[in-house]
Amino acid sequence: MPDSDSKPGRRRAKGRRRKPRSGRGKALRVVAWSAAGVVVLGGTGVGYVYFHLNGNIKSVDINQALGTDRPENVDNGSQDILVLGSDSRAGSNKKAGGGTDDGSARSDTAMVVHIYKGHKKASIVSIPRDTLIERPSCTDKDGTEHPAQSEAMFNSAYSTGGAACAVKTVESISGIRMDHYVEVDFSGFQDLIDDLGGVKVTTSKAIDDPDSHLELDAGTHQLDGEQALGLVRTRHGVGDGSDLGRIQLQQAFMKALMDQIKHVGVFSNPKKLYDLADTATKSVTTDSDLASVKDLSSFANGIKGIGSSDMNMVTLPVQYDTADANRVLVDETKADQVWKAIKADRAVPKSAGKGTATGSADGVVQ
Repeated sequence: MPDSDSKPGRRRAKGRRRKPRSGRGKALRVVAWSAAGVVVLGGTGVGYVYFHLNGNIKSVDINQALGTDRPENVDNGSQDILVLGSDSRAGSNKKAGGGTDDGSARSDTAMVVHIYKGHKKASIVSIPRDTLIERPSCTDKDGTEHPAQSEAMFNSAYSTGGAACAVKTVESISGIRMDHYVEVDFSGFQDLIDDLGGVKVTTSKAIDDPDSHLELDAGTHQLDGEQALGLVRTRHGVGDGSDLGRIQLQQAFMKALMDQIKHVGVFSNPKKLYDLADTATKSVTTDSDLASVKDLSSFANGIKGIGSSDMNMVTLPVQYDTADANRVLVDETKADQVWKAIKADRAVPKSAGKGTATGSADGVVQ
């Protein structure tokens, strides 16, 4: 975390490469609506299957936690969903995360998924976890009030006050009300990929990253769950070694995952369908409005026409922090272009990313 006496408004350097950090890079770019998508099958089963899947789903009442002090709920036919990938150290996530169970959890990745009116296309805005932001005051699950903090690292919102604080923070920096919340954990992601039979990706370069335990030759691979998790966590093996480069790598994998779900043929295989629905419902935490198979099914049916070619991937415009190479600062002017477009249900202008520290995965995954 930044020092309490660090000053806001520091000069930003354009194009400066961050120094790669050591440690457990564990970003998880999960297509959470893929989990919701396979759950649609659960509603077609017999009663005991329905109730079993319902019992799997964990939820958080975001509306009750945040009350009325939120952005206006614009009813224009679009939807905004905050999707988080968490790195809890408990249970099976201890192994997947590569660390010890220290009782903490962080939102290692975050994205705002905007479903446009008509539900035929989407824009996905990735928020780098190391972005320094103004975190609003939050109350944790024990009722403890945490005062607002200047220059807090973005992913600290989740560890401070859980899902509600993460939603409140995103709403405060974007000015956009989140209609839904979906969280996916490490072990769930890994199991989903295995249940799908793996995901096919083509790497234009070899990847060798001991930190994420991933070693791939250049070429086409059918990644199993463990390899896929390593791919979306790697940063030292591709690009400039930064979290920004890893985001682009994860976005490419996300499209490959969407294509795999579309073509795997789960609807003609009842056992595969049930296995996927069972894993998906165990893997996600949702807001209370999506906390049943019926609600998830309705949500999934509403977005099932969106394919990988209909998704516009965007990274929140940031600049490297000149005072700390391991942090980034929001480029307020460029970010404003992104959020205004999303709020108005318009396409995000390509100019929003120009001149920012977007990072690069060098097109290593195709």
